[in-house]
Amino acid sequence: MPFEMDTSVNVFGQTLQSCSRDPMTGFFRNGSCDTCAEDRGVHTVCAVMTAEFLAFSKYVGNDLSTPRPEHSFAGLKPGDQWCLCASRFLQAHEEGVAPRVNLAATHERTLDIVPLDVLEAHAFGDP
Repeated sequence: MPFEMDTSVNVFGQTLQSCSRDPMTGFFRNGSCDTCAEDRGVHTVCAVMTAEFLAFSKYVGNDLSTPRPEHSFAGLKPGDQWCLCASRFLQAHEEGVAPRVNLAATHERTLDIVPLDVLEAHAFGDP
């Protein structure tokens, strides 16, 4: 049975924008930070990768920079946009290494975990 996607709405209550198609991101690998009940990691924060954040993520056990050809994953590099787990973003924020966030492409479900003011403090580009 296919997963049923939550409504595609961003943190401002507007239509969720695409995060990245190169690299292809999202729980559904559709380029957007859409989510559903089965997305236990809540991959809803559209973040712009930095070398500092990628090093932090690897350090805490989620290596996003190493290519994994067996999973069709080329590895992320600074500047790539990626749908992060909301809790990992909050952890990075608390450690002072949070990446910038594309708020228009960040799903409203993020607000269950990360306060809007924290997201806005890391905003990238125009909302």
